[in-house]
Amino acid sequence: MEQNELRKKLTPLQYEVTQNNGTEPPFHNEYWNNKAEGIYVDIISGKPLFSSKDQYDAGCGWPSFTKPIEESEILENQDFSHGMIRTEVRSKTADSHLGHVFPDGPGPAGLRYCINSAALRFIPKEKLEEEGYGEFKKLFE
Repeated sequence: MEQNELRKKLTPLQYEVTQNNGTEPPFHNEYWNNKAEGIYVDIISGKPLFSSKDQYDAGCGWPSFTKPIEESEILENQDFSHGMIRTEVRSKTADSHLGHVFPDGPGPAGLRYCINSAALRFIPKEKLEEEGYGEFKKLFE
């Protein structure tokens, strides 16, 4: 999708986060405390990224997950911005900035995917079929 189309499709914050590696404010974003069951998809490509089954409250103010639904849709890059060394997480299909992954999470892999709500669209489990994500209903059975 070209930049002009993206500017029309996305809110200014969604564009800033996904295209300019921006960060939304902690605790003032759509999904940081979402408790509903469902999946999170890339706001641009619609590719499934994370499940509420793997979401937890990391206390950081952004949605946090222990793992992606499909690792093949996640790209990781070293990020040296802001005087830190971090691992940036991007969506493979849309090449959107999603957030960062840190080695301080729970679960077997010990990872915390700290993701901007502005890069995501949430599909509640009861709407998976009608939104074209029926194959993911099995995650909630």
